[in-house]
Amino acid sequence: MARDSRWVWHLTPPCPPVWQQPFLNVFRHFKVDEWKRSSKEGDVAVVTDKTLKCTVYRVRGPVSAGNYIQLPKTSTQSLGLTGRYLYVLFRPLPAKHFVIHLDLCTEDSQVIRVSFSNFFKEFKSTATWLQFPFICETGTPRKGVGSPGARWTCLQLDLHDILLVYLNRRYSQLKSIRLCASLLVRNLYTSDLCFDPAVTVAEARRAKLPITPIPREMAFPVPKGESWHDHYVHVRFPSDSSKTSSEAVQKSCSPSEAVLAGPVPRLLPHPAAFSKLVQDSLALMVQKHGPTASRQAPSVPRPLPEVSVSCERSEVCSVGGPSGRSQEPLAWVKATDKHVVSDSLHVSARQTTVEPTAPEDASPQESPGRKQNQQEAALGKDRFQQRSFLPDPVLRLKGVIGFGGHSTKWPVTSASGPCAQALWTRDGAAVVYPCHAVIVVLCVNTREQRLFLGHTDKVSALALDGNGSLLASAQARPHSMLRLWDFQTGECLSLFQSPVHTVCSLSFSDSGEVLCGVGKDRHGRMMVVVWGTAQVGRGGEAVILTKVHSDVDIQAFEVAFFDETRMASCGRGSVRLWRLRGGGLRSCPVDLGEHHALEFTDLAFRQAQDGHTLYVCSRSGHILEIDHQSMAVRRARRLLPTQTPGGPLPQKQAFSSGPGIAISSLSVSQAKCAVGSEDGYLRLWPLDFSSVLLEAEHEGPISSVRVSPDGLRVLSTTSSGHLGFLDILSREYSVLVRSHAAPVLALATECSRGQLATVSQDHTVRIWDLATLQQLYDFASPEEAPCAVAFHPTQPTFFCGFSSGAVRSFSLEATEVLVEHRCHRGAITGLAASPDGSLLFSSCSRGSLAQYHSGAPRCRILRVAANVVCQEACPNPSALVVSGDSRLLAFVGPSKYTVTVMDTTSLDELLRVDIGTLDLAGSRLDSAVAICFGPAPPGHLLVSTSSNMVAVLDATSGRLVRELSCVPPAACSVLALSGDGRFLLTAADRAIKVWNYSAQAGPGCQVYIGHSEPVRAVAFTPDQQQLLSVGDAIFLWDVLAPSEKSPPGSIQGSPGAPPTCEAGLGTRQLEDMVSGANGLPRQQVPMPSQASPPWLDICARPPKDHDGAFSMSDESCGPEGLCQASGPPVLVQKEAGRAGDGAWGATGGPWDLGRPPHPRDWPSGLRTDPAAPGRQGMVTYRANGEPKAPIGPGACSTGRARAQPPTRPDSYRHFTTRYKASLLAKGLSFPAVGDEQLHLKAVMGYNGNGRANLVWRPDTGFFAYTCGRLVVVEDLHSGVQQHWLGHPEEISTLALSHDAQVLASASGRSSTASRCQIRVWDVPGGSCRQLLSHHDTAVQALAFSPDDRLLVTLGDYGDRTLALWSTATYELVSSTCLPEPVHGVAFNPWDAGELACVGQGAVTLWLLQQRGGDVSLQVHREPIPEEVGGCELTSLCYGTTPLLYCGSNAGQVCVWDMCVGRCFLAWDADDGEIGVLLCSGARLVSGSNTRRLRLWAVGAVPELRRKGSGVRSSSVFMERELTLDGAVVSAVFHESMDMGVVGTTAGTLWYVSWTEGTSTRLISGHRSKVNEVVFSPSESHCATCSDDGSVRVWSVASMELLIQFQVLSQSCLCLSWSPPSCEHPEQQRVAAGYSDGTLRLFSIPRIAMELKMHPHSAALTAIAFSADGQTILSGDKDGLVAVSRPRTGMTFRVLSDHRGAPICTIQSTRREDRCELVDWLSFPAPALTEVPSCLPPSLAAFCPWDEALLVCAGLGVHHEVVFYSLRQKQVMEKIPLPFFAVSMSLSPGAHLMAIGFSERVLRLVDCASGAVQDFAGHDDSVQLCRFAPSARLLFTAAHSEILVWEVTGH
Repeated sequence: MARDSRWVWHLTPPCPPVWQQPFLNVFRHFKVDEWKRSSKEGDVAVVTDKTLKCTVYRVRGPVSAGNYIQLPKTSTQSLGLTGRYLYVLFRPLPAKHFVIHLDLCTEDSQVIRVSFSNFFKEFKSTATWLQFPFICETGTPRKGVGSPGARWTCLQLDLHDILLVYLNRRYSQLKSIRLCASLLVRNLYTSDLCFDPAVTVAEARRAKLPITPIPREMAFPVPKGESWHDHYVHVRFPSDSSKTSSEAVQKSCSPSEAVLAGPVPRLLPHPAAFSKLVQDSLALMVQKHGPTASRQAPSVPRPLPEVSVSCERSEVCSVGGPSGRSQEPLAWVKATDKHVVSDSLHVSARQTTVEPTAPEDASPQESPGRKQNQQEAALGKDRFQQRSFLPDPVLRLKGVIGFGGHSTKWPVTSASGPCAQALWTRDGAAVVYPCHAVIVVLCVNTREQRLFLGHTDKVSALALDGNGSLLASAQARPHSMLRLWDFQTGECLSLFQSPVHTVCSLSFSDSGEVLCGVGKDRHGRMMVVVWGTAQVGRGGEAVILTKVHSDVDIQAFEVAFFDETRMASCGRGSVRLWRLRGGGLRSCPVDLGEHHALEFTDLAFRQAQDGHTLYVCSRSGHILEIDHQSMAVRRARRLLPTQTPGGPLPQKQAFSSGPGIAISSLSVSQAKCAVGSEDGYLRLWPLDFSSVLLEAEHEGPISSVRVSPDGLRVLSTTSSGHLGFLDILSREYSVLVRSHAAPVLALATECSRGQLATVSQDHTVRIWDLATLQQLYDFASPEEAPCAVAFHPTQPTFFCGFSSGAVRSFSLEATEVLVEHRCHRGAITGLAASPDGSLLFSSCSRGSLAQYHSGAPRCRILRVAANVVCQEACPNPSALVVSGDSRLLAFVGPSKYTVTVMDTTSLDELLRVDIGTLDLAGSRLDSAVAICFGPAPPGHLLVSTSSNMVAVLDATSGRLVRELSCVPPAACSVLALSGDGRFLLTAADRAIKVWNYSAQAGPGCQVYIGHSEPVRAVAFTPDQQQLLSVGDAIFLWDVLAPSEKSPPGSIQGSPGAPPTCEAGLGTRQLEDMVSGANGLPRQQVPMPSQASPPWLDICARPPKDHDGAFSMSDESCGPEGLCQASGPPVLVQKEAGRAGDGAWGATGGPWDLGRPPHPRDWPSGLRTDPAAPGRQGMVTYRANGEPKAPIGPGACSTGRARAQPPTRPDSYRHFTTRYKASLLAKGLSFPAVGDEQLHLKAVMGYNGNGRANLVWRPDTGFFAYTCGRLVVVEDLHSGVQQHWLGHPEEISTLALSHDAQVLASASGRSSTASRCQIRVWDVPGGSCRQLLSHHDTAVQALAFSPDDRLLVTLGDYGDRTLALWSTATYELVSSTCLPEPVHGVAFNPWDAGELACVGQGAVTLWLLQQRGGDVSLQVHREPIPEEVGGCELTSLCYGTTPLLYCGSNAGQVCVWDMCVGRCFLAWDADDGEIGVLLCSGARLVSGSNTRRLRLWAVGAVPELRRKGSGVRSSSVFMERELTLDGAVVSAVFHESMDMGVVGTTAGTLWYVSWTEGTSTRLISGHRSKVNEVVFSPSESHCATCSDDGSVRVWSVASMELLIQFQVLSQSCLCLSWSPPSCEHPEQQRVAAGYSDGTLRLFSIPRIAMELKMHPHSAALTAIAFSADGQTILSGDKDGLVAVSRPRTGMTFRVLSDHRGAPICTIQSTRREDRCELVDWLSFPAPALTEVPSCLPPSLAAFCPWDEALLVCAGLGVHHEVVFYSLRQKQVMEKIPLPFFAVSMSLSPGAHLMAIGFSERVLRLVDCASGAVQDFAGHDDSVQLCRFAPSARLLFTAAHSEILVWEVTGH
């Protein structure tokens, strides 16, 4: 017994004090009748109730908040009641509202308010407040029952479960109670016992009932012979937690057995399934105990109640009393969705009333989906594991794009609009602003957002106290709901309602103890309310100190910072000073004199030496300076324009007479005054207003300005949705937020660039960056409103439909309209592009449907069909959709009751579904609202209907698969399904629902709110990791659910798929049991387990009685000999005696070659070898004389098989050459060997675009990699490089022989050759030994056999050829045409005659056999077991004998036993595709496109293969993991696997040491095009910049990267190194120009950015320092040249002489700095027919050996370089060129000139002798040439590669 007592003690909370047991009469204990320890307010009286025959308290009054009983008397006291249950004996007054407030303390001393009221319409929740609606519904009253609403109720509240279920907190004690009008209350009781109010003590003793009867003093009197339930109501909330969820389900009654008797109070919210304890109280049963139902009916199977975060149409009844009692009538519960999020995000939904349905009402023609649900419910199985979400919640709000709140100005002007105020935080590091119903705290430097969630409507006012610890906010509806927040933690401390109808202004005192609010009451009178907030945050509440009405208009109100009892206000015709004294608020007007008729808009206090000054501004442009002490106007000034009203916007202002500029806001610091006006200007004045210090023009009227606490920044907001600040020191204006100024109508996402497009009612189309949430483009259409938008899947364009019926295509690169179509007569209602990018569809309100060809940049109309689309439809992103395979088009039409499915190509109608027939039992005809396609298979079409249902249809047959019932009253207007089919999004009104779509039986959902207006569109981001929703603003949500690995094209949980279950107890053991029973490979990484793993026996070979691995089916061949199977078309072998050419083909697939006929019937390239041991039935074929062009009737023909263009497989392993517009030049003057004036010294960069293009032999030290078309051989110790040149194109891959004597390299096909080039290099001599050519497009992989006698070359997905070469003669031994792409190839290290290939779902084994001069190949294909998943194998490597490791694109590693050809182990090794696998001994290295490099211990895998279940499942585990800077494309390791070199797509080679767990950068280069190279004055360092946004500083001596400055989302286009400074020689700075028009100055010694300027609105293209380094000249693409001072950060001059043409070159000499035009040169342009497709730049430079000469090159009549004399004003010399120059540099030493051409050639010209030399080696256009200051080095760049040349002979 002692042990039992201790056990119970640990499970229950601490026992309450003795004086509270067994129950406590609260009114008696606190002596409510004396009102000493309690208080009353308003109409509270003691009356006698006739029913109870005793005295009760009556609380009534028109306003609940003004009539109440409160215990204890003050909020600083506490009741200290610890009882678990609170019993409230009360009766609501008929047709009146009542409210009950409870303040509960948690174990962590947090105060939670819990409120119950019949005034609440829906459940609401925050971190500190729970609101539960209490609804009485009237049924048919029984005999003797009182009138509806007049029944006494026993409300039993389980305080412990309420906090645990809804907030996951532990209950400690009851702090206070407030009973508000209108109700009668008898008493309150607390107890730890659960009483049954319907059973008295005497009845329980007499019947020996196992329940706790109600104490006598708590009992209601019941007349003799009558039932307690006939007179009273018992409400228990939450439900009885002693019953489990399964018990509640098993004891549930059918709907037909429910009889509603009288008004039944119902508590509506539904708890989330947090734990088992929470699930017990899930049903929220409102129990009404009574006798047997008046009639009995047979039970009807119903869907099981939802046991997750939602309960859709949940019908749960309660059964009470002993087993001998009859079942009681049921109280039906309104099911709502509720979700409590830790960051105070409200999640709730509209309420759904579920009425009982008699069985005779059920239609005999019920839908299959409904029957299926009923059958599942009849099984009585608990399937909550399938319906619950994991994790919970599944969404988290990450960020918002939007600005503004509720409009509160009277009248609303252009400058007021929505609540567009913003506040500085105390430290000035962040700003606070409203985004409709969300409050955003935005960090100025990092742009990170912190969100305050809780408001359910638009925010109308904000205020922050002086300490920055308390934030106040007000929302519009419900009227004047205010929240007080802990600003540091984001926790809502208090929520209360203001007497003001709509709060328009809030102001805190500096201490934060006084809060003032201004607004109008419901009668339109101005009201000022003052709250005391000193106790908020300490467990107390905000207390109204005073409230007054005012007859004057108030537009602004502010509490003085120096005295919290003094305030000021201004409005139309009045400025008043207020004072709080003696509990009252009084005001006194300021004598305005002649200014009494002005309309004042804003005010601000300032502390002066002689007192305090108040500044007030007006709409007429006046600024009044008012003495606070004398309450008189000290000075009056007026802001006036200097130009006439008809002229442009004013540039300067003055104060005099005349029409003024309307001032909307002002803010004052100690020395300056910031003024915002409706002309869009922010002006900064000194306090004497003598002149404007700074001004910034905005795109719209300014609504508010705020000076930062340090006075160095000015925050401004506009009515057009912009928020930014002006930095006074740098004079730079930064935009923080851009947003739509009206609701957003539609959205579209783009895959490759991560962009979002939105259209809005503000007549704009905006493009956003999803990563930064910043606006990229803005397209305005003042005349017509955009309605729909869609991105092109592959091209940088998007399409937009307008209200005029126009459909336009926009180019994102050129930012212009490409084409416009006006085939529609009505507003565009739908716009959809096919996923393959070939077609575009649009629909309009007149019912027409248009089809466009969008494959070309300018789309054209193909067809227009009239009267096919519903004409009643409103613009809806979900009204016109295309399936994922681009085959089907679906829309609502021709009427709203039908949905039509068409073929996208021909527009033939394939299916028409009558939505009205889906719900036969409905009372009205259903119409379709929104549609969307699901992934294929299974090919579902989802349709939301007007009856709040989502119907899932078969897109082929139209059959109803299942239904999802939504919550009324609004139908789902938007649908979206995730790419993997796991989650379905529906939006109705302001709520977003996320459904667990993969669950078949009653899919659960979670509901999220936050929008203050209806949600117009929702969509998943392309990576499926985030969710977008638009309406009042743009919300970006994180999807917290982990990604699931499913077979491509399949949906987990789809019909026909096995049901899923959530992980729980015993999941690991269950997986082992299933795997062992079925003999399947493991689905996860083996982890430690108590049980040994079972033997996994997987063999995909045919049965013993099969005649071979490949059986020919004659019936499968068509009349022409073509295989009738899916996949690429291939020719099949015909039977003997038939005409035509024969070839090998497929029946079940392209690799299934079929049953071989007699050997003599096979063609010369194919034969069987039945004598091969262990390979019986394998197809054998050999090479003939011409492998690529076979002869003879039986040769292998691939022409028909490749009639269609190849499709790139879903694998990053395949090499794709970078696109180049340049072509190789011909007929150049290459120097003789030994006469070169340039020697290639070094190459900076590694080609991350290659695959396996890295080799390293640790024993010999040989290290080689590729860069462009060069093979770079580097000594890792000295850094000395050799460069092997010869390839015409980019090198794709490398292979080194096992003896390290031969290196093979392969490059793509050039413009001059028809096939790829493979070069075989002699490693010791560095010369090319052999040139091979065989493959058509690209070479995917190279490999040497273990004995180095054979070389295998594998073509890419476009070539599909496997070739074998003899390394003795380098002759082609065999060539095989592959039916599908192969991703990798490897020789068996133990058998030189065996090859393995991996590809689509199989491992292919090749066996080489040689008989004399004949070499034959036997092929066998081992498919991946279905249990592993339908993935593609992308990489392979051999381990210890006889293991083969294969990586897949799903991140799995499969292990094969090559002796028996079976896969016996598989585990999840990564989240992405594994592209690199290396194995040596007991270690395995995997590299993937997730940038991860992992080391695995696989030493026990061979033992697992032999012993099976005798080995523990912890055999494979991960030893180390590194994350690099890009996807892993190549790797090579030492035999010990302790160290290696790894290459990534970022162009970096890493040295990896597993022993130390480190990665060291060996080789690094730019990812994108290099734009400039500059040198330090001492030439010790150089700096480069690139389109990737980086500026990199290198050591010239070692070519090592020292410093990198990175700017995200911008391209660095130009660079300049500062000249040496005489005053500060140690200062070295680099100026960089970027594509957004900014100029940044970087300090090299301090490694920091010193200055950022924005002198240009267009991209900077050239930049240069002056000779003294004090001035920076910058030019942009629009032709403007800005002259700026880096010391002040100001641009003091702009030269516009080149306007319209981009600036290509800026160079400054050492002459005196002047900005005067000295000379102007122009050259004749060629005829239009001679202009190349890409115009060459205009190049110019001062001649180093003669400063009077100017050297020019560019577009002209001839290809030439011109020397122009500035002294003689004429051309002195012309040097002809073979092509137009794209780069040029002149040597500062010898008379040499380097010129780069787009033909990939570098030319060196000796200007003294006229000799020229051409040099190759560049892989693209030579866009950059730069001589070093010493003239010893020449740097050139071609795209991302940088070549360093050493100048010899000078």
